[in-house]
Amino acid sequence: MADEKKEPWLNWLAMTTVLFAVLATLSTFKGGSYSTKSLLYQSQASDQWAYFQSKSIKSYIYEAQKDRYESELKYSEPKLSDVQQKHYNEKITAFGEKLKKYESEKKTIAAEAKKLEQQRDEAKNHSQAFGMAVIFLQIAILIGSISALMKKKTLWYISIAIGVAGVFNFINGFMLFLSV
Repeated sequence: MADEKKEPWLNWLAMTTVLFAVLATLSTFKGGSYSTKSLLYQSQASDQWAYFQSKSIKSYIYEAQKDRYESELKYSEPKLSDVQQKHYNEKITAFGEKLKKYESEKKTIAAEAKKLEQQRDEAKNHSQAFGMAVIFLQIAILIGSISALMKKKTLWYISIAIGVAGVFNFINGFMLFLSV
């Protein structure tokens, strides 16, 4: 039985396949990490919006109380005594201050929620880029394997081209120079 001579390009095929496999593994880990971050940021943003809603409800209660006192002060019959009027005015002022405080807090809360949503979107973009890298790299590995089995150099070149697309997406996963 004669030993078949191994073609030199098969060594390069093996090296590119290993490189693509390593990058696919790293892409999977990084994509998963960013996917987890995306979920975490979404959860935190939801919490902030719930907090915003609670402040809105409290604000509405104070606004209703303020409106009630203002109406009673304006339309009460018989007219309120000076002491009662003073008490009503103090309540109206206190409710007004509470309303200002809640409006200020709501702006801060909304800004934080929007910031978290932006971080979520960015993490999602990173994750999607790494996901695309995995797809291209896995296809490159598959075609490279077929190339080795069939000893077709043309398939290896196709594998390299697809692998380059995977490497491009891998790098994009870190830098986001192209949105997915």
